[in-house]
Amino acid sequence: MPPKPTRTLVVDNGSYTIKAGFAAENAVPEDCLQVPNCLARARDKRVLVGQQLDSCRDFGSMSFRRPVEKGYLVNWEAEKEIWDRTFLDSDSKLQCDPRQTVLLLTEAPNAPSALQSNCDQMVFEEYEFSAYYRCVGPTLIPWNNIGALYTPDYNPSTNPPAEACLVIDSGFSHTHITPIINGQLWNSGVRRIDVGGKFLTNYLKEMVSLRTYNMMEEPYLVNQVKESVCYISTDFSGDLEKCKALKNSANPIVVDYVLPDYNSGKLGHQRAHIPKKLGSARDDEQVMVLGNERFTVPELLFSPTDVGLKQSGIPETVIQSLESVPERYRNLLLANVVVVGGNANIPGFLDRLQSELQPLAPSDAIVRIAKPEDPITYTWQGGVALALDKAEMKRRQVTRAEYLEYGTAWCAKKMAGEAVSGSETKTTETKEGRSHKKRRVDDS
Repeated sequence: MPPKPTRTLVVDNGSYTIKAGFAAENAVPEDCLQVPNCLARARDKRVLVGQQLDSCRDFGSMSFRRPVEKGYLVNWEAEKEIWDRTFLDSDSKLQCDPRQTVLLLTEAPNAPSALQSNCDQMVFEEYEFSAYYRCVGPTLIPWNNIGALYTPDYNPSTNPPAEACLVIDSGFSHTHITPIINGQLWNSGVRRIDVGGKFLTNYLKEMVSLRTYNMMEEPYLVNQVKESVCYISTDFSGDLEKCKALKNSANPIVVDYVLPDYNSGKLGHQRAHIPKKLGSARDDEQVMVLGNERFTVPELLFSPTDVGLKQSGIPETVIQSLESVPERYRNLLLANVVVVGGNANIPGFLDRLQSELQPLAPSDAIVRIAKPEDPITYTWQGGVALALDKAEMKRRQVTRAEYLEYGTAWCAKKMAGEAVSGSETKTTETKEGRSHKKRRVDDS
Protein backbone atom coordinates (compact mmCIF):
# COMPACT_ATOMS: atom_id res chain seq x y z
CA MET A 1 0.00 0.00 0.00
CA PRO A 2 1.20 3.55 -0.69
CA PRO A 3 2.13 5.59 2.40
CA LYS A 4 -0.58 7.81 3.84
CA PRO A 5 -0.15 11.53 3.08
CA THR A 6 1.20 13.51 6.01
CA ARG A 7 0.56 17.07 4.81
CA THR A 8 -1.02 19.20 2.11
CA LEU A 9 0.91 21.50 -0.21
CA VAL A 10 -1.15 24.49 -1.42
CA VAL A 11 0.09 25.97 -4.70
CA ASP A 12 -1.39 29.07 -6.34
CA ASN A 13 0.40 28.70 -9.67
CA GLY A 14 0.29 32.26 -11.00
CA SER A 15 1.70 33.68 -14.23
CA TYR A 16 4.18 35.97 -12.45
CA THR A 17 4.84 34.14 -9.19
CA ILE A 18 4.02 30.81 -7.59
CA LYS A 19 2.50 31.24 -4.13
CA ALA A 20 3.11 28.02 -2.23
CA GLY A 21 3.23 26.64 1.28
CA PHE A 22 2.08 23.80 3.51
CA ALA A 23 -1.36 23.95 5.09
CA ALA A 24 -1.11 24.57 8.83
CA GLU A 25 -3.27 25.94 11.62
CA ASN A 26 -2.93 29.71 12.10
CA ALA A 27 -1.08 30.09 8.79
CA VAL A 28 -0.18 33.70 7.95
CA PRO A 29 0.83 35.30 4.63
CA GLU A 30 4.48 35.13 5.70
CA ASP A 31 4.23 31.32 5.57
CA CYS A 32 3.61 31.58 1.84
CA LEU A 33 6.73 31.34 -0.31
CA GLN A 34 6.54 33.51 -3.43
CA VAL A 35 8.64 32.07 -6.24
CA PRO A 36 9.17 33.82 -9.60
CA ASN A 37 7.43 31.55 -12.11
CA CYS A 38 10.01 31.90 -14.86
CA LEU A 39 13.39 30.95 -16.25
CA ALA A 40 15.65 33.95 -16.82
CA ARG A 41 18.79 34.33 -18.91
CA ALA A 42 21.19 37.01 -17.70
CA ARG A 43 23.50 38.90 -20.03
CA ASP A 44 26.41 36.74 -18.83
CA LYS A 45 24.40 33.75 -20.23
CA ARG A 46 23.60 32.29 -16.81
CA VAL A 47 20.16 30.69 -16.57
CA LEU A 48 18.29 31.43 -13.33
CA VAL A 49 15.44 29.17 -12.27
CA GLY A 50 12.58 30.35 -10.08
CA GLN A 51 13.77 31.54 -6.69
CA GLN A 52 17.35 31.95 -7.89
CA LEU A 53 16.12 35.25 -9.33
CA ASP A 54 15.80 36.63 -5.79
CA SER A 55 19.58 36.57 -5.34
CA CYS A 56 20.32 38.19 -8.71
CA ARG A 57 21.76 41.70 -8.64
CA ASP A 58 22.08 42.42 -12.37
CA PHE A 59 18.80 42.47 -14.29
CA GLY A 60 20.15 44.39 -17.26
CA SER A 61 18.98 43.04 -20.65
CA MET A 62 17.58 39.96 -18.93
CA SER A 63 15.25 37.76 -20.99
CA PHE A 64 12.45 35.68 -19.48
CA ARG A 65 10.74 32.43 -20.36
CA ARG A 66 7.42 31.84 -18.61
CA PRO A 67 5.57 28.51 -18.50
CA VAL A 68 2.23 30.26 -17.97
CA GLU A 69 0.99 32.28 -20.94
CA LYS A 70 -2.20 34.35 -20.91
CA GLY A 71 -3.04 32.70 -17.59
CA TYR A 72 -2.75 29.09 -18.76
CA LEU A 73 0.02 26.61 -18.03
CA VAL A 74 1.25 25.67 -21.51
CA ASN A 75 4.91 24.76 -21.01
CA TRP A 76 5.47 21.91 -18.58
CA GLU A 77 9.11 21.57 -19.61
CA ALA A 78 9.86 24.96 -18.09
CA GLU A 79 7.41 24.54 -15.20
CA LYS A 80 8.99 21.24 -14.20
CA GLU A 81 12.39 22.91 -13.80
CA ILE A 82 10.84 25.47 -11.45
CA TRP A 83 8.77 22.92 -9.50
CA ASP A 84 11.75 20.55 -9.16
CA ARG A 85 13.88 23.29 -7.64
CA THR A 86 11.05 24.52 -5.41
CA PHE A 87 9.54 21.25 -4.17
CA LEU A 88 12.25 18.60 -4.57
CA ASP A 89 15.60 20.28 -3.82
CA SER A 90 16.90 19.34 -0.38
CA ASP A 91 17.76 22.97 0.45
CA SER A 92 14.28 24.29 -0.43
CA LYS A 93 11.90 25.43 2.32
CA LEU A 94 9.12 23.51 0.57
CA GLN A 95 11.03 20.29 -0.05
CA CYS A 96 8.64 17.35 0.20
CA ASP A 97 8.06 13.74 -0.79
CA PRO A 98 5.15 13.93 -3.26
CA ARG A 99 4.16 10.34 -2.48
CA GLN A 100 3.31 11.46 1.05
CA THR A 101 1.81 14.83 0.09
CA VAL A 102 -1.61 16.01 -1.06
CA LEU A 103 -1.47 18.81 -3.66
CA LEU A 104 -4.03 21.61 -3.91
CA LEU A 105 -3.40 23.47 -7.17
CA THR A 106 -5.10 26.51 -8.73
CA GLU A 107 -5.85 27.17 -12.39
CA ALA A 108 -7.44 29.98 -14.44
CA PRO A 109 -11.19 29.89 -15.19
CA ASN A 110 -12.23 27.74 -18.14
CA ALA A 111 -8.82 26.24 -18.83
CA PRO A 112 -8.83 24.04 -21.97
CA SER A 113 -9.45 20.39 -21.15
CA ALA A 114 -6.24 19.35 -22.93
CA LEU A 115 -4.18 21.55 -20.58
CA GLN A 116 -6.06 20.19 -17.56
CA SER A 117 -5.34 16.64 -18.70
CA ASN A 118 -1.63 17.45 -19.12
CA CYS A 119 -1.59 18.86 -15.60
CA ASP A 120 -3.24 15.74 -14.16
CA GLN A 121 -0.69 13.53 -15.88
CA MET A 122 2.26 15.54 -14.57
CA VAL A 123 0.93 15.55 -11.02
CA PHE A 124 0.26 11.81 -10.83
CA GLU A 125 2.66 10.25 -13.34
CA GLU A 126 5.72 12.48 -13.12
CA TYR A 127 5.59 13.65 -9.48
CA GLU A 128 3.40 10.86 -8.05
CA PHE A 129 1.54 13.04 -5.55
CA SER A 130 -0.59 10.98 -3.17
CA ALA A 131 -3.75 12.94 -4.05
CA TYR A 132 -4.66 16.27 -5.53
CA TYR A 133 -7.39 18.80 -6.08
CA ARG A 134 -7.31 21.25 -8.99
CA CYS A 135 -9.59 24.29 -8.79
CA VAL A 136 -10.15 27.79 -10.14
CA GLY A 137 -8.28 30.21 -7.88
CA PRO A 138 -11.16 32.60 -7.00
CA THR A 139 -13.26 29.69 -5.66
CA LEU A 140 -10.85 29.58 -2.71
CA ILE A 141 -11.56 33.18 -1.69
CA PRO A 142 -14.79 32.39 0.27
CA TRP A 143 -12.80 29.99 2.46
CA ASN A 144 -11.19 33.05 4.01
CA ASN A 145 -13.03 35.03 6.65
CA ILE A 146 -14.14 37.62 4.08
CA GLY A 147 -16.66 39.14 6.49
CA ALA A 148 -13.74 40.59 8.44
CA LEU A 149 -12.70 42.58 5.37
CA TYR A 150 -15.82 44.73 5.78
CA THR A 151 -16.42 44.45 9.54
CA PRO A 152 -13.27 44.24 11.69
CA ASP A 153 -15.09 42.58 14.64
CA TYR A 154 -16.81 40.03 12.38
CA ASN A 155 -16.96 36.63 14.09
CA PRO A 156 -17.38 33.66 11.72
CA SER A 157 -18.55 31.46 14.59
CA THR A 158 -21.61 33.64 15.20
CA ASN A 159 -22.13 35.07 11.70
CA PRO A 160 -22.83 32.85 8.69
CA PRO A 161 -20.32 32.90 5.82
CA ALA A 162 -21.17 35.03 2.80
CA GLU A 163 -23.61 33.28 0.48
CA ALA A 164 -22.02 34.98 -2.51
CA CYS A 165 -19.01 37.11 -3.36
CA LEU A 166 -17.65 38.72 -6.51
CA VAL A 167 -13.91 38.27 -6.97
CA ILE A 168 -11.97 40.76 -9.09
CA ASP A 169 -8.62 39.11 -9.74
CA SER A 170 -6.29 41.53 -11.52
CA GLY A 171 -2.99 39.77 -12.01
CA PHE A 172 -0.08 39.52 -14.40
CA SER A 173 -1.82 38.15 -17.51
CA HIS A 174 -5.31 39.64 -17.32
CA THR A 175 -8.17 40.70 -15.06
CA HIS A 176 -10.96 38.23 -14.25
CA ILE A 177 -14.39 39.04 -12.82
CA THR A 178 -15.64 35.88 -11.11
CA PRO A 179 -18.98 35.42 -9.29
CA ILE A 180 -18.90 32.81 -6.53
CA ILE A 181 -22.31 31.63 -5.28
CA ASN A 182 -22.64 29.15 -2.42
CA GLY A 183 -18.96 28.35 -2.80
CA GLN A 184 -19.28 27.49 -6.48
CA LEU A 185 -18.02 29.26 -9.57
CA TRP A 186 -20.89 30.74 -11.62
CA ASN A 187 -19.36 30.06 -15.02
CA SER A 188 -21.67 32.11 -17.22
CA GLY A 189 -20.81 35.21 -15.18
CA VAL A 190 -17.04 34.95 -15.61
CA ARG A 191 -15.57 37.83 -17.60
CA ARG A 192 -12.01 38.52 -18.68
CA ILE A 193 -10.33 41.82 -19.50
CA ASP A 194 -7.11 41.42 -21.48
CA VAL A 195 -5.27 43.96 -19.34
CA GLY A 196 -3.00 42.79 -16.54
CA GLY A 197 0.33 43.70 -15.00
CA LYS A 198 2.31 42.55 -18.04
CA PHE A 199 0.21 44.65 -20.39
CA LEU A 200 0.71 47.73 -18.20
CA THR A 201 4.47 47.14 -18.01
CA ASN A 202 4.72 46.81 -21.79
CA TYR A 203 2.75 50.03 -22.26
CA LEU A 204 4.99 51.91 -19.83
CA LYS A 205 8.02 50.42 -21.56
CA GLU A 206 6.87 51.88 -24.89
CA MET A 207 6.07 55.29 -23.38
CA VAL A 208 9.40 55.82 -21.62
CA SER A 209 11.34 54.46 -24.60
CA LEU A 210 9.76 57.14 -26.80
CA ARG A 211 10.23 59.96 -24.28
CA THR A 212 13.41 59.24 -22.31
CA TYR A 213 15.63 56.15 -22.30
CA ASN A 214 15.29 53.08 -24.51
CA MET A 215 13.80 50.49 -22.16
CA MET A 216 12.51 47.97 -24.69
CA GLU A 217 14.96 45.30 -23.46
CA GLU A 218 14.45 46.07 -19.76
CA PRO A 219 11.10 44.51 -18.72
CA TYR A 220 12.22 43.77 -15.16
CA LEU A 221 13.38 47.34 -14.53
CA VAL A 222 10.27 48.89 -16.09
CA ASN A 223 8.10 46.64 -13.92
CA GLN A 224 9.93 47.96 -10.85
CA VAL A 225 9.37 51.54 -12.02
CA LYS A 226 5.67 50.81 -12.53
CA GLU A 227 5.27 49.35 -9.04
CA SER A 228 7.15 52.29 -7.52
CA VAL A 229 5.57 55.33 -9.18
CA CYS A 230 2.22 54.46 -10.78
CA TYR A 231 -1.16 55.26 -9.26
CA ILE A 232 -4.79 55.23 -10.40
CA SER A 233 -6.22 58.72 -10.61
CA THR A 234 -9.64 59.52 -9.16
CA ASP A 235 -9.68 62.63 -11.39
CA PHE A 236 -8.05 61.54 -14.63
CA SER A 237 -9.03 64.59 -16.71
CA GLY A 238 -7.96 66.95 -13.94
CA ASP A 239 -4.56 65.31 -13.52
CA LEU A 240 -4.06 65.32 -17.29
CA GLU A 241 -4.85 69.04 -17.51
CA LYS A 242 -2.53 69.71 -14.59
CA CYS A 243 0.32 68.00 -16.43
CA LYS A 244 -0.39 70.06 -19.56
CA ALA A 245 -0.71 73.41 -17.78
CA LEU A 246 2.13 73.23 -15.29
CA LYS A 247 5.85 73.01 -15.91
CA ASN A 248 7.57 69.99 -14.44
CA SER A 249 9.12 72.08 -11.67
CA ALA A 250 5.68 73.20 -10.43
CA ASN A 251 3.81 69.96 -11.04
CA PRO A 252 3.32 67.81 -7.91
CA ILE A 253 2.64 64.77 -10.10
CA VAL A 254 6.11 64.73 -11.67
CA VAL A 255 8.71 62.55 -9.92
CA ASP A 256 12.23 61.37 -10.65
CA TYR A 257 13.26 57.74 -10.79
CA VAL A 258 16.97 57.15 -10.34
CA LEU A 259 17.88 54.12 -12.43
CA PRO A 260 19.86 51.32 -10.77
CA ASP A 261 23.57 50.88 -11.31
CA TYR A 262 24.09 47.15 -11.68
CA ASN A 263 27.88 47.52 -11.69
CA SER A 264 27.98 49.06 -8.21
CA GLY A 265 24.90 47.26 -6.91
CA LYS A 266 23.02 50.51 -6.39
CA LEU A 267 19.25 50.00 -6.46
CA GLY A 268 16.78 52.13 -8.37
CA HIS A 269 14.54 54.44 -6.36
CA GLN A 270 11.93 57.17 -6.62
CA ARG A 271 12.57 60.70 -5.39
CA ALA A 272 10.90 64.10 -5.57
CA HIS A 273 11.44 66.00 -8.81
CA ILE A 274 14.11 68.67 -8.27
CA PRO A 275 15.23 70.27 -11.57
CA LYS A 276 18.40 71.72 -10.01
CA LYS A 277 19.43 68.27 -8.91
CA LEU A 278 19.07 67.01 -12.48
CA GLY A 279 21.49 69.61 -13.78
CA SER A 280 24.11 68.69 -11.21
CA ALA A 281 23.55 64.94 -11.33
CA ARG A 282 26.67 62.82 -11.23
CA ASP A 283 27.81 61.38 -14.56
CA ASP A 284 27.15 57.85 -13.32
CA GLU A 285 23.58 58.67 -12.25
CA GLN A 286 20.79 58.28 -14.79
CA VAL A 287 17.45 59.84 -13.89
CA MET A 288 14.09 59.22 -15.55
CA VAL A 289 11.51 62.00 -15.20
CA LEU A 290 7.94 60.68 -15.04
CA GLY A 291 4.80 62.79 -15.30
CA ASN A 292 1.48 61.69 -16.78
CA GLU A 293 2.90 58.19 -17.32
CA ARG A 294 2.27 57.64 -13.62
CA PHE A 295 -1.51 57.54 -14.04
CA THR A 296 -2.13 57.03 -17.79
CA VAL A 297 -0.61 53.52 -17.67
CA PRO A 298 -2.84 51.98 -14.94
CA GLU A 299 -5.80 53.92 -16.42
CA LEU A 300 -6.01 51.07 -18.96
CA LEU A 301 -7.62 48.91 -16.27
CA PHE A 302 -10.57 51.29 -16.34
CA SER A 303 -10.39 52.39 -19.97
CA PRO A 304 -8.83 49.76 -22.29
CA THR A 305 -10.17 51.68 -25.30
CA ASP A 306 -7.41 54.27 -24.74
CA VAL A 307 -5.05 51.91 -26.58
CA GLY A 308 -7.51 50.44 -29.05
CA LEU A 309 -8.75 47.47 -27.03
CA LYS A 310 -12.49 47.21 -27.65
CA GLN A 311 -13.22 46.00 -24.15
CA SER A 312 -14.93 47.61 -21.19
CA GLY A 313 -13.12 48.69 -18.06
CA ILE A 314 -13.49 46.93 -14.72
CA PRO A 315 -16.66 48.71 -13.45
CA GLU A 316 -18.62 48.12 -16.67
CA THR A 317 -17.38 44.53 -16.85
CA VAL A 318 -18.64 43.88 -13.32
CA ILE A 319 -22.12 44.95 -14.42
CA GLN A 320 -21.87 42.71 -17.51
CA SER A 321 -20.95 39.83 -15.24
CA LEU A 322 -23.90 40.47 -12.92
CA GLU A 323 -26.32 40.45 -15.86
CA SER A 324 -25.49 36.76 -16.35
CA VAL A 325 -26.31 35.93 -12.73
CA PRO A 326 -29.83 35.35 -11.31
CA GLU A 327 -31.27 38.67 -10.18
CA ARG A 328 -31.71 37.53 -6.58
CA TYR A 329 -27.92 37.27 -6.18
CA ARG A 330 -26.86 40.55 -7.79
CA ASN A 331 -27.12 42.88 -4.81
CA LEU A 332 -25.55 40.23 -2.61
CA LEU A 333 -22.58 39.99 -4.96
CA LEU A 334 -22.20 43.79 -5.03
CA ALA A 335 -22.15 43.83 -1.24
CA ASN A 336 -19.25 41.36 -1.18
CA VAL A 337 -16.71 42.47 -3.79
CA VAL A 338 -13.17 41.25 -3.07
CA VAL A 339 -10.20 42.57 -5.04
CA VAL A 340 -7.09 40.37 -5.26
CA GLY A 341 -3.98 40.13 -7.43
CA GLY A 342 -0.92 42.32 -7.75
CA ASN A 343 -2.71 45.22 -9.46
CA ALA A 344 -4.93 45.63 -6.39
CA ASN A 345 -1.86 47.17 -4.72
CA ILE A 346 -1.79 50.12 -7.13
CA PRO A 347 -2.66 53.21 -5.05
CA GLY A 348 -6.12 54.54 -5.80
CA PHE A 349 -7.51 51.26 -7.16
CA LEU A 350 -10.26 50.81 -4.57
CA ASP A 351 -11.33 54.47 -4.46
CA ARG A 352 -11.66 54.64 -8.25
CA LEU A 353 -13.55 51.34 -8.44
CA GLN A 354 -15.96 52.39 -5.69
CA SER A 355 -16.66 55.78 -7.28
CA GLU A 356 -17.36 54.30 -10.72
CA LEU A 357 -19.17 51.10 -9.76
CA GLN A 358 -21.71 52.63 -7.37
CA PRO A 359 -23.43 54.80 -10.06
CA LEU A 360 -23.68 51.77 -12.38
CA ALA A 361 -25.22 49.52 -9.73
CA PRO A 362 -28.97 49.23 -9.09
CA SER A 363 -30.29 52.12 -7.01
CA ASP A 364 -31.13 49.84 -4.08
CA ALA A 365 -27.72 48.13 -4.06
CA ILE A 366 -25.03 48.71 -1.48
CA VAL A 367 -21.60 48.38 -3.07
CA ARG A 368 -18.91 47.19 -0.67
CA ILE A 369 -15.41 46.66 -2.03
CA ALA A 370 -12.58 45.28 0.06
CA LYS A 371 -8.92 44.50 -0.47
CA PRO A 372 -7.20 41.99 1.83
CA GLU A 373 -4.08 43.03 3.67
CA ASP A 374 -2.09 40.91 1.21
CA PRO A 375 -4.07 40.55 -2.03
CA ILE A 376 -1.29 38.52 -3.65
CA THR A 377 -1.42 35.61 -1.17
CA TYR A 378 -5.14 35.80 -0.30
CA THR A 379 -6.08 33.00 -2.71
CA TRP A 380 -3.38 30.83 -1.17
CA GLN A 381 -4.73 31.58 2.31
CA GLY A 382 -8.16 30.39 1.19
CA GLY A 383 -6.56 27.21 -0.10
CA VAL A 384 -4.99 26.60 3.30
CA ALA A 385 -8.39 26.98 4.98
CA LEU A 386 -9.91 24.44 2.59
CA ALA A 387 -7.02 22.02 3.07
CA LEU A 388 -7.52 22.13 6.85
CA ASP A 389 -11.12 20.96 6.40
CA LYS A 390 -10.11 17.31 6.09
CA ALA A 391 -13.59 15.98 5.34
CA GLU A 392 -14.28 18.50 2.58
CA MET A 393 -10.83 18.10 1.09
CA LYS A 394 -11.22 14.32 1.04
CA ARG A 395 -14.55 14.69 -0.76
CA ARG A 396 -13.03 16.86 -3.48
CA GLN A 397 -9.60 15.35 -4.06
CA VAL A 398 -8.61 12.58 -6.45
CA THR A 399 -6.18 9.98 -5.15
CA ARG A 400 -3.37 8.58 -7.25
CA ALA A 401 -4.94 5.13 -6.98
CA GLU A 402 -8.17 6.50 -8.46
CA TYR A 403 -6.25 8.17 -11.25
CA LEU A 404 -4.34 5.01 -12.12
CA GLU A 405 -7.60 3.06 -12.25
CA TYR A 406 -9.89 5.54 -14.02
CA GLY A 407 -7.54 8.01 -15.76
CA THR A 408 -7.82 11.73 -16.43
CA ALA A 409 -11.54 11.47 -17.22
CA TRP A 410 -12.16 10.77 -13.55
CA CYS A 411 -10.26 13.94 -12.58
CA ALA A 412 -12.31 16.00 -15.02
CA LYS A 413 -15.58 14.55 -13.75
CA LYS A 414 -14.84 14.93 -10.06
CA MET A 415 -13.30 18.40 -10.24
CA ALA A 416 -16.01 19.81 -12.51
CA GLY A 417 -18.36 19.93 -9.53
CA GLU A 418 -17.02 23.36 -8.47
CA ALA A 419 -18.75 25.17 -11.37
CA VAL A 420 -22.40 25.72 -12.23
CA SER A 421 -24.16 27.21 -15.24
CA GLY A 422 -21.23 26.31 -17.47
CA SER A 423 -20.23 28.33 -20.49
CA GLU A 424 -17.11 29.77 -22.04
CA THR A 425 -15.36 32.69 -20.38
CA LYS A 426 -16.41 35.85 -22.18
CA THR A 427 -14.23 38.81 -22.98
CA THR A 428 -15.86 42.15 -22.40
CA GLU A 429 -17.39 44.34 -25.06
CA THR A 430 -17.86 48.05 -25.54
CA LYS A 431 -20.57 49.70 -27.57
CA GLU A 432 -18.18 49.81 -30.51
CA GLY A 433 -18.23 46.02 -30.92
CA ARG A 434 -16.63 42.78 -29.92
CA SER A 435 -13.17 42.17 -28.55
CA HIS A 436 -10.65 41.62 -31.32
CA LYS A 437 -7.01 40.71 -31.61
CA LYS A 438 -5.68 43.90 -33.15
CA ARG A 439 -4.18 46.27 -30.60
CA ARG A 440 -1.56 48.96 -30.26
CA VAL A 441 0.11 47.49 -27.21
CA ASP A 442 1.66 44.04 -27.37
CA ASP A 443 0.84 41.87 -24.36
CA SER A 444 2.92 38.93 -25.51
